[in-house]
Amino acid sequence: MTTMTTRTVEYPADGLTMVGHLAIPAGVGRGPAVLLGPEGPGLNDVQRRRADALAELGYVALAFDINGGRWFSDPEEMMAYVMPLLDDTERMRGIGYAALDVLRAEPRTDPDRIAAIGYGTGGAIALELGRDGVDLRAIGTINAVTTGRPGEAANIRCPVWAGVGSEDPIMPPAQREAFTAEMQAAGVDWRLVVYGGAEHAFHHPPVGHAVRPGVSHHPLHAERAWRDVVGLLAECLPVTE
Repeated sequence: MTTMTTRTVEYPADGLTMVGHLAIPAGVGRGPAVLLGPEGPGLNDVQRRRADALAELGYVALAFDINGGRWFSDPEEMMAYVMPLLDDTERMRGIGYAALDVLRAEPRTDPDRIAAIGYGTGGAIALELGRDGVDLRAIGTINAVTTGRPGEAANIRCPVWAGVGSEDPIMPPAQREAFTAEMQAAGVDWRLVVYGGAEHAFHHPPVGHAVRPGVSHHPLHAERAWRDVVGLLAECLPVTE
């Protein structure tokens, strides 16, 4: 009996050597694929396990890198790196396209059946790919900075799902309203789920070091958000199609 397999992939992006994690489902032939973006601190075992879980469900999954193989344990150092990235649409899109090229080049990937799921900074990158007109089957974001430049959401060609904690200081009500207004004005098939009482990065297990105020793990909502992501994929990118 064949099983899911994984391998590390290195590729250039943003002037760095990115170190991604590719998970391949059992079986043969091409199938649906998922681009999986990490939180601002970078790619770690949490995202790698998410990619593995998607492969167990039958998806080719690439957990892509944004920091050149680094994991920022210092919140201030992470913010100093991430905030300029979030302010630079072209850099975000470049990182996303580089990862997308790797995923498309995998022989098991059906290049016409790809979704993008992202957490935090990775979610913002997923949305930027959609705003740039990439042909995706679905975009899902969790605790991402979700607003973009007016009008560009009209280029999004797939359903968009966004999950956010009600107490997330990075996505307060005004930011959530700006996102929904942007999506609605563009005619996007959008959904927003607000997880009551959850803060930023509620989906990520405790990291064992100090974090910024407004950041905490919420185990129950983390499980619910994962089920919502899997449900989005089942609806828009079914493995059995």
